[in-house]
Amino acid sequence: MSRLQQLDSLPEGLLSASPKTLHTILAKPSLIHLQGQRAEPLFVSLLLHGNEPTGFLALQLLLQKFHDTPLPRSLSIFIGNISAARHGLRRLEHQPDYNRVWPGTDLPECEETLMMQEVVDVMKKRRVFASIDLHNNTGLNPHYACINKLNNRFLQLASLFGRLIVYFTHPKGVQSGAFAEICPAVTLECGRPGQHYGVEHAFDYLNSCIHLPEISELAVPDRNIDVYHTVAQVKTREDISFSFDRPDCDLLLDKELEKMNFTEIAAGTMLGKVNHNHMMPVVARNEDGNIVTDNFFQINHNELQLKRRTMPSMLTLNERVIKQDCLCYLMERMTL
Repeated sequence: MSRLQQLDSLPEGLLSASPKTLHTILAKPSLIHLQGQRAEPLFVSLLLHGNEPTGFLALQLLLQKFHDTPLPRSLSIFIGNISAARHGLRRLEHQPDYNRVWPGTDLPECEETLMMQEVVDVMKKRRVFASIDLHNNTGLNPHYACINKLNNRFLQLASLFGRLIVYFTHPKGVQSGAFAEICPAVTLECGRPGQHYGVEHAFDYLNSCIHLPEISELAVPDRNIDVYHTVAQVKTREDISFSFDRPDCDLLLDKELEKMNFTEIAAGTMLGKVNHNHMMPVVARNEDGNIVTDNFFQINHNELQLKRRTMPSMLTLNERVIKQDCLCYLMERMTL
């Protein structure tokens, strides 16, 4: 029995469903293939995190636009963590992160890794044109596109979303990393959930991409884009307690933290207060998975401080997300 449900038409009710009611229409993660005028399909993945609805809402707008007219290009839609979306959660406690289980993951084989491998295999056979993975941020971040290869076609695809582009190769097992091996691929970060502008921006991007006859191999002019390289992922240590409002915890994080996103922060900037044993409360790993905490952080007068100038992203005040994912990423500007 396949772990993946595949459909060749839109199930009834999909265009009027909400992420929280999707489970009444789709019993499990589903890959929906819709025929268009150009055969090679645009692949769109949605709701890999159940609390990030903007991509799904944007796709509904796109499909409503072409309700009575042919799609300019075939479209394959993967709707991921439906059970988490039902509860408005990133993932359920017993689940792995649906954006860490794609081919290339360092997680052990499980039902989800096998399912994502099947998705990639199916789309490779269908000669996928390009891949778009749509997400929201929990913290205060601008809209930006992420790529996993510094390739002109990838940069062209990303620049259609905006001038802000992040290049990363860690963490492993992300959707865009898997699809980068078979087609141009981007991850779009569309701001916080519930913002109408995010839905409009994602819809405009999808509408542009489905009309593309090809993706240019010409270089994007440097003046048109700002590219940043993710050099470290920062997590809180599993054996420490942290909070934004409990002074007795091991790490009391600054309540203004998310305002630092996509801002170059000077050395010495405080991220939080360190209590009790004064042990370093965070772990930073570079793209190879090596620990590089001492390169970026120091404890000075009971303060967790940045040790060098850097630019964070994905800082959030959501403690559950910090536990399930990470505290932030650290980036450096790139010159192409």
